[in-house]
Amino acid sequence: MNISNCINGMLEYKESLGFSKDTYEYFLNDFCKYFIENGYSQFTEETVSTWCIRRPTESPEGFRRRITPLREFSKYLCAIGETEYVIPTSILPITHREMPYIITDQELRNFFAECDREPFCKQSPCRHLIIPVIFRLIYCCGLRPNEGRELLRDDFNEVEGTLFIRKNKSHKERRIPLSDDVAAMCRNYLHDSCKVIPNTEYMFPSPDGGNYERKWLSETFRRLWNASNPDSPAKKIRVYLLRHRFATAVFTKWLNENADLYAKVPYLSVYMGHTQFEDTAYYIHLLPEKLLSSSAVDWSKFSSLIPEVKDDDE
Repeated sequence: MNISNCINGMLEYKESLGFSKDTYEYFLNDFCKYFIENGYSQFTEETVSTWCIRRPTESPEGFRRRITPLREFSKYLCAIGETEYVIPTSILPITHREMPYIITDQELRNFFAECDREPFCKQSPCRHLIIPVIFRLIYCCGLRPNEGRELLRDDFNEVEGTLFIRKNKSHKERRIPLSDDVAAMCRNYLHDSCKVIPNTEYMFPSPDGGNYERKWLSETFRRLWNASNPDSPAKKIRVYLLRHRFATAVFTKWLNENADLYAKVPYLSVYMGHTQFEDTAYYIHLLPEKLLSSSAVDWSKFSSLIPEVKDDDE
């Protein structure tokens, strides 16, 4: 077994699926060095177990990041007939997630009303146009915050009413349809913003024509949120909550329609750019009262899919 060739084959395969090899390459090269230095020729539980021991300097999350690429590699080797051993998930530490704060309808209305009151700023002449749109787009499409602020003008197809989301957390790209009102909002915004800053490729340009940084988006969100919802728990508020709110709103809608959530989850998973269904099903934990009385949920199907929610920060 040529371990280097197998690793290269796996990286090429992942890239063909739209993933970035950067996700796997560093850790797999480290494993390759270990494998060769020990004179191993077969991928078995015995030959990989030492490398799969958590190191003294590793945090649980760091250990998970190192082992996950090797688990993916073991699945690839099994698929091509090079091994029968697949690293079990049981060796991975449980990911800890904090139960996120779920924005209420009234808080959302207050927030967007505050966005609409953003005054014109001479030093940042496009800001009052950007703020009402970028946060609505992140919410209405369930985008990750960086997916919203890094959008290019060409990523919005005015004719089709779609949005192209470039490589993200999962290193995959996707094209998502917009509702008619959101598409109209984007068309009107681009018509106005292009007059102010015509020579930029970014949909939400900063005064210098580049895209806004993460810090600006976060600080702007908190400023507007604190002004519009002074009684909410400020420490728990962050832009990502708009994505959480989108997912719970979609699930609530489906529950009210008595839809089969198990059949619906894959569609929402693709729309939100998740690589695993359980990442999408996680949001079901945020609707316990609805779910307990809903006939739309078959718990025998979901029991193995929904991950456990922990108290620590995610």
